[in-house]
Amino acid sequence: MGIRISLWALYALNLFYISSSATQQPLQTVLDAAPKRVAVIGAGAGGSFAAHELRKLADASGIPVNVTVFERASYVGGRSTTVDAFDDPAYPIELGASIFVEVNQILMNASYDLGLFVLGADHARPKQTADSIGIWDGSQFVFTMKDSSGWWNIAKLLWRYGLAPLRTQNLMKDIVGRFLRLYEEPLFPFRSLSEAAAAVDLVNVTASPGSNFLDANSISELFAREIIQASTRVNYGQNIALIHGLESMVCMATDGAVSVHGGNWRIFDGVLKAAKTEVRLNTTVTKIARSNEGTVRITSKSTSDLESAQSDESEFDEVVIAGPLQYSGISISPPLEHTPDKIPYVQLHVTLLASPHRISSQFFGLDDKNFQPPETILTTLPEGLDLGTNPKGVGPSGFWSVSTLQEVPRIIMKDGQEQLENHFVYKIFSPERPTADFIAKLFGIEYHRAFDSDITFLKNSTIEDLPKSEVSWFHEKVWHPYPLMYPRVTFEEALLAPSVWYTSGIESFISTMETSALMGRNVAALMVQSWEREIDERDGQGSSSGRAEL
Repeated sequence: MGIRISLWALYALNLFYISSSATQQPLQTVLDAAPKRVAVIGAGAGGSFAAHELRKLADASGIPVNVTVFERASYVGGRSTTVDAFDDPAYPIELGASIFVEVNQILMNASYDLGLFVLGADHARPKQTADSIGIWDGSQFVFTMKDSSGWWNIAKLLWRYGLAPLRTQNLMKDIVGRFLRLYEEPLFPFRSLSEAAAAVDLVNVTASPGSNFLDANSISELFAREIIQASTRVNYGQNIALIHGLESMVCMATDGAVSVHGGNWRIFDGVLKAAKTEVRLNTTVTKIARSNEGTVRITSKSTSDLESAQSDESEFDEVVIAGPLQYSGISISPPLEHTPDKIPYVQLHVTLLASPHRISSQFFGLDDKNFQPPETILTTLPEGLDLGTNPKGVGPSGFWSVSTLQEVPRIIMKDGQEQLENHFVYKIFSPERPTADFIAKLFGIEYHRAFDSDITFLKNSTIEDLPKSEVSWFHEKVWHPYPLMYPRVTFEEALLAPSVWYTSGIESFISTMETSALMGRNVAALMVQSWEREIDERDGQGSSSGRAEL
């Protein structure tokens, strides 16, 4: 009986509202509002995760949103991209960001959520040498490691470096633990990276060069120079006297290193598709015009023909600049309230090549032709050579690293007949473009002996001058992948001006795919919070736009 009364009461109430509809105004719900229009400039880690987090948080809040991603390249992924060895899709090679690690929660979780196939970082390496990693100081191998993480490597480390490896491991875990607090409330999302870094006690770590920070924490100079510096050089092209202490420690967080089968770019492509964004590839943003009403007008052109291409203009409520502003070429008017500092970035030459030759022992001054150098060769500075904060810090080795990536079978013609020959694919990191003479000596290729009298040719030759029988495939790329990580205690703002957000301020703090993804998520969370305040203030007072303020 009580239920019937309740139903009749509801029915009567409904009739009342229907009968008085001529004088009643319908309540405006969030879903009735016009969708928020967001432009994201850059489809790398920061841009893709900004778009993904926007979709997730806006949907959870019932806020309609349309996200458009502008990318001047022809692909998604930014510095995470692959090229195919021998132009064969069966052999994709990472050209940029190659691995991520266990503590990279965002990338790990996204990989699993997207159903991507994750493999150990060195799964394809041939593993045909006694030592997997060697550290070369320009005159000798100061340390080598076996192809395992067993007792032998641990014993060698402790024998040569004492307790320094254990102290470093403990220090790294402490530093990483502090950093991970940025992922959670109450710190996340953070309006100021400088304040967030101070809150987790990391400013004292970024304030010092790595060499000073390690010494202050009782890490021996020998271990710092030979092991930690080898890691900062291969990861960032910088020595520990230049790079700050936080990035030095990040380089040592290598547990669980993995990569995505087919390329890490698949993570960023996957989250953009999951976010149902419109992605405009081959499109360069040239102008951002900010209006008095708080909207922004984006002007863009086809990347392939910037000079003559017709401009396209679109209006948005918010814009996320998800890449270094100093390299974007974007004009912004009126000027930003906060303009990011122009900071120097490392110029890195990446050379991929395939050859039937193994790395030559003679290149390293080893007379034993039967000795095979390690498949991964990192470099450091020799004892007594102090290059200080000089960014041209490669030293006598001349390169940052050489890695043997995989072994690929090739059909070749020899003596008029087809033969199967295994070719090895290598990756070289160097501050300058390698000459043909360097490549030839590194792999024991004999061609250069015919040109001993032609010094000019030897100096100016390139990998293109080597015979196809010796270098069967190559690909070269010049990146500006990360900044020179000079010590600093303040970092760029996430909000550069009303409606203009920025992700690359985190690069000088920690420069990784993971941290760019974190900053993308961070600006998205801040943006949605500002929309929620706007809705609350409109429904409660109707007196404020609620737009995010500086």
